[in-house]
Amino acid sequence: MKKLLSIMMMVSALCVWTSSIYAQTRIALISQVKSASANTDIAIQKYLQSKGYQVEVLDQSVSPNSLKNTDLVIISSTVASKNLQSGWRQLPLPLMTWENDYLDDLAMTGKRINNDFGEVEKERYLWLVNAPHPLSAHLPAGTRNVYKAQAPMSWGKPGLGATIIATIYGQPEKVAIWGYEKGATMDYESLAPAKRLMFFLNNDTFTNLSDDGLKLFDASIEWLTNK
Repeated sequence: MKKLLSIMMMVSALCVWTSSIYAQTRIALISQVKSASANTDIAIQKYLQSKGYQVEVLDQSVSPNSLKNTDLVIISSTVASKNLQSGWRQLPLPLMTWENDYLDDLAMTGKRINNDFGEVEKERYLWLVNAPHPLSAHLPAGTRNVYKAQAPMSWGKPGLGATIIATIYGQPEKVAIWGYEKGATMDYESLAPAKRLMFFLNNDTFTNLSDDGLKLFDASIEWLTNK
């Protein structure tokens, strides 16, 4: 009887362990795998894996229709936006990006470069404007040092349905972090087919994130994967 009970406990533990594996959130990180900045995407992959996520790095040539069993898509700015396959805009999966040159294709902003989207060359501060929201990572409103050293930051001007979290310091018209809930109005009359989020990174700046920057990054992933 004791032997049978022991076997049953082992089987139960195995089932729990197996379930925890399959319960992992699965992330597809879209990268230009042969680019000079691809190592930064690998660093992001390893960081997210250390947080318990299952992360696969896929080349920019991948078709969005080929994604199976994926919970979140991240489009890195290492991609060449002109080489991305069509269909990402309509993808009914949560999507995060910091490729500012692709924001208009995703209908997350208008189409005018340096007006509706762009990049600042050197900055390390954001102005956090929506502290009560989960995307603010419980940080207080106001100036937040998000980079260890000055570096490029991506920005955009979102549509009316956006939840704005932070702007470039001293430039409130340039939004650095914002999200769209599923069904929210993005650019003009485009509706978000699932959650969408813009983060302020550049090709090589993930490893330059400060503690507050990482908290905001973590909060973004959690918000996107919280169903």
